[in-house]
Amino acid sequence: MALKLSSLPLHFPSTTSSSKPKPFSHSFSPSSSSVSSFVSVRFSSKLNVTCNAQSVASTSISQGTPVRPTSILVVGATGTLGRQVVRRALDEGYDVRCLVRPRPAPADFLRDWGAVVVNADLTKPETIPATLVGVHTVIDCATGRPEEPIRTVDWEGKVALVQCAKAMGIQKYVFYSIHNCDRHPEVPLMEIKHCTEKFVQDSGLDYLIIRLCGFMQGLIGQYAVPILEEKSVWGTDAPTRIAYMDTQDIARLTFMAMRNEKANKKLLTFAGPRAWTTQEVITLCERLAAQDANVTTVPVSVLRFTRQLTRCFQWTNDVADRLAFSEVLSSDTVFSVPMSETYGLLGVDQKDIVTLEKYLQDYFTNILKKLKDLKAQSKQTDIFL
Repeated sequence: MALKLSSLPLHFPSTTSSSKPKPFSHSFSPSSSSVSSFVSVRFSSKLNVTCNAQSVASTSISQGTPVRPTSILVVGATGTLGRQVVRRALDEGYDVRCLVRPRPAPADFLRDWGAVVVNADLTKPETIPATLVGVHTVIDCATGRPEEPIRTVDWEGKVALVQCAKAMGIQKYVFYSIHNCDRHPEVPLMEIKHCTEKFVQDSGLDYLIIRLCGFMQGLIGQYAVPILEEKSVWGTDAPTRIAYMDTQDIARLTFMAMRNEKANKKLLTFAGPRAWTTQEVITLCERLAAQDANVTTVPVSVLRFTRQLTRCFQWTNDVADRLAFSEVLSSDTVFSVPMSETYGLLGVDQKDIVTLEKYLQDYFTNILKKLKDLKAQSKQTDIFL
């Protein structure tokens, strides 16, 4: 199935159930004041995505009031990485606006930090343009929620956002992707990330694409907390190695790259100082927690079988897509790259990058101290009772 994805007009028709695009398609009418791009997208029976993008001649957009280079919009500001990007930007003096979906629990912590919160939804393109008024740089940290189809936000929503950014005259677009996404077209999420990279590169925008290997923060809920609570820790028998990186370091390096003219229109990969296997991470957590983990190992063959089984039913296709990503993470793959060239480009000293040992040591030291204090307070309460 081939799609023609034209630039978004500045005014959008209202979306109704009858006009809502069918799954796996997204089409917008061209506008005389915007840039059109052509993207060919084909979804095979295995739901793989293949895209070929090429630039199309653009028309000039009338210039309005110049915007300050410090004016940025963070998309996905409530996520693990997004909130660190917001904090870093505010600390460095940027004027930060956060695009957040309307939600029952408002993102008050972003306002408390000093950011401006605007409500919009990438799945509703007509809500996007107003959030871009007066913005110089868009930093795209967004990804779909676990309960959503991968394509809804990570492909269709991103296409709409990039087209809006071009039509509104955004000066720079920063996109976070996944390391090795170009090597795994069989995995929908990784293929979509690769297609989005190409779409951004061919959009005519100044851009910075950053591929990431893994977040240290994600290991807390996956391993550290279950070990402390004496619950099962899930792992696989595969020798996958991942160079986890602290999201605070990712945010810091991102702004260094944004200000570096040599990094303009570059694709960079950020990786931590060392690549770790699942078993090595568990062993480290056991040592720092001073207790053994209850490890439940899931063979890779079980993941493959489960993925094939969920492919048999339409209502479990999204589960199968995410299991495909898990299968890659459970294969004999190394998610890491040498960082010396990137450090040299950005003027970064490797000693300033947090290691996983230091990150987890700080976490366990703080949490164990809090648990000790709570235990002491409980004993004092028992005495008075």
